[in-house]
Amino acid sequence: MKVKFVIAAFLGFCFQNIHAQEVQPTTVIDSVKVVELEQQKLNEKAELEKKLKEEKQALKEKQKAEKEQKQLEKEQKKLEKEQKRFEKEQKKIASTEKSLLKLKDKRAKAMKDLNKIETKFAKNKAKGKLTPVEIEKENIKVSKQQLKIKQLEEDIIDTEKKLNKMR
Repeated sequence: MKVKFVIAAFLGFCFQNIHAQEVQPTTVIDSVKVVELEQQKLNEKAELEKKLKEEKQALKEKQKAEKEQKQLEKEQKKLEKEQKRFEKEQKKIASTEKSLLKLKDKRAKAMKDLNKIETKFAKNKAKGKLTPVEIEKENIKVSKQQLKIKQLEEDIIDTEKKLNKMR
């Protein structure tokens, strides 16, 4: 019986841990520590909100700067385009002035040729060397030269109008 008692005690001792309840460690919470933790969390939250605000502000400023840069580039392109147009217009005006001078020179040369033809015709007519057919040919030459001069004068007038319109 003694053996049974020892075995029973031994088994009881072994199973004692099985039926035992786990005891959760209880921590004593200090209210000061809780307040400090809450204050720390609030501070962290405030810092995060401040950083977020700063980042948003920086992003807005960056976008504004980019927008201003694009606007500046757009204005610069517009200015360059306007300058090119102005230069092109100036070249056109210079070209028209040059062609006007050429037309005036042609007219002057044609007038000089007309005077030569008329003086030669008058000289030959005065000598009586010309036949009626040759006289008619000379009259046609004079008429053609006069027509050429009239055409050049019309071209000069048109070019002057065009030049005035460009200016």
